[in-house]
Amino acid sequence: MEALNVIYEDNHIIVVEKPVNIPSQGDKTGDIDMLTLVKKYLKEKYQKPGEAYVGLVHRLDRPVGGVMVFAKTSKSAGRLSDQIREKKFHKNYLVIVNGKMEKEKGTLEDYLLKNEKKNMSRVVPEGTKNSKLASLDYEVLKYDSEINLSVLKINLHTGRHHQIRVQLSSRNHSIYGDQKYGGRGHGKQIALWAYELKLYHPIKNELMTFNSIPKQIGSWKILEGLKI
Repeated sequence: MEALNVIYEDNHIIVVEKPVNIPSQGDKTGDIDMLTLVKKYLKEKYQKPGEAYVGLVHRLDRPVGGVMVFAKTSKSAGRLSDQIREKKFHKNYLVIVNGKMEKEKGTLEDYLLKNEKKNMSRVVPEGTKNSKLASLDYEVLKYDSEINLSVLKINLHTGRHHQIRVQLSSRNHSIYGDQKYGGRGHGKQIALWAYELKLYHPIKNELMTFNSIPKQIGSWKILEGLKI
């Protein structure tokens, strides 16, 4: 396991880059998770005798890498959670999708229904019982005609289960490497990355922006020469 990549840290929050294929918190696999890694980092750095407090305020799906913030105090955790509820906390993503988008930028809105047994979601008609509205904006950064793949920036307005994956695949623009929702690139890592996080500092109330760009290897070589 590589050393934790810390983007920012103060007495109240710690912002890190989550590697791909590590869960945000412990799950039934028993694999090492980000919450445990951050606690271990803080305990060792500050030589704490007991367990360090770390508050999990948001998650990234296991196959997705990118920016995550953790709270270092319960007060900070509460205030960051409030920001998520009040939609003052913004996660932006980079994604590689199949095909060419019909428009250079736009908004996608759908009603999604989660299937708990299959751990999948799907687009359903408005008014479907237990469905939730999902909304995102996208902007095309690049289209490569040779490989028929596009790079998009995604700004999430809602945080539904597998939202980006489902909304794009329902329009025949599955994410590259997404086996669950019909993406090309079987056996490849899903090309979805949380590249930007905007939040207000829980104590100082200043707007802060944190970025993390995936290494330009494998599928992400397509980013070469792009200004993000």
